[in-house]
Amino acid sequence: MPAEKPSIVVGIATSGRRDVLARNISALARQTRLPDRVLVCPVKPGDVDEISLGKYPKPTLVVSGPVGLPAQRNRILAECKADDIIVFFDDDFFADDRYIENLETLFVSRPDIVAVTGTLIADGARGPGLNMEEGLALLTARPASSGAGDDLIEYYGTYGCNMAFRLKPVIEHGILFDENLPLYGWQEDIDFSLRVMPYGRIVKSESLCGVHLGIKLGRTSGVRFGYSQIANPVYLIRKGSMSWRHANKLMWRNIAANIARSFFPEPWVDRKGRLKGNLLALIDIARGRDSPGRILQL
Repeated sequence: MPAEKPSIVVGIATSGRRDVLARNISALARQTRLPDRVLVCPVKPGDVDEISLGKYPKPTLVVSGPVGLPAQRNRILAECKADDIIVFFDDDFFADDRYIENLETLFVSRPDIVAVTGTLIADGARGPGLNMEEGLALLTARPASSGAGDDLIEYYGTYGCNMAFRLKPVIEHGILFDENLPLYGWQEDIDFSLRVMPYGRIVKSESLCGVHLGIKLGRTSGVRFGYSQIANPVYLIRKGSMSWRHANKLMWRNIAANIARSFFPEPWVDRKGRLKGNLLALIDIARGRDSPGRILQL
C-alpha cells in the first residue's frame, strides 16, 4: 500500500432504510478526509435515494447483487480490486468527522495492522435503538477525536457496523464473506476478520468512533435470528474460523438471556421467537441436520 496517499473506499450494504442512508451519505460529506469512493449495495433499487447520492462530492457507485449481508458485501469487494482500504459501515452507523482521516493515519503508520474496528459512543443495537436526531446529537456532543495514537487494543474480531481492512491480503488470498450465512449473516464479521488475521494484527481504536443507531427496521425475525444464534457458531466451529471456547460462550449466553427475558421481554426484542429458534437449532444439531441456511425455511 503506498504510504503517501492510500485509496480508501466506504462500502455500505443496505435494506429498507432509504431515509437513514440518505442522511448517512450527507454526514459522510463532512469527513475531514473524504473517502475516495462510496459504494452502496441495496437489496432493492428503491432503497437508495439517487438524488442525495448524486450530491456527494466524490465518486459513488450503486451495485446490485444477491440478497443477504455477506453477498452484498462481497459485491462491494468485487469493485475494490484497485483500492487499498475498504471501510464497511452499516447504513445506520454515523462516523465521527475525523474517522477516515484517523483511519488513514493508522494504516499508513502501522503496516502490521490488517483490520481495525472503531469505538462506539453509543450502540442502539443493545437497546431499543436510537433515532437519527438522538444519534447525531450524541456524536456532536462528543469532543473531537485526537487522531490515531497509542489507543489500540488487540481484538478478537471486528464489529460489522464499522470495520476496515487492508485490501491487499484480502484480494491476494481471495477472502470473501461467507454467503452460507444468509440474510443478516450473524457472525459474518467475526468469520471474515479471523480469516484475515494470519496477515496482520486486528485492533480496536478509540480514535475511530461513531454512533450505531441500531434501527430495528429491516431486521431478521426472532425465530430466524434465534436459530442463527446457535447454527452459525456451530457452522463456524466446523469450518475452523471460530474457537469452541468463543462459540460456546456466545451460544449459551444467548440461550440464557432468551430464557430469562422471555418472561418479561423488552418491547423491541422477540425473546420467545429467539428462544424458539434456539431450540429448533439444538434439535437440528442433535439430528445432524443443522445449517445456517435453514433459516430460509423458517
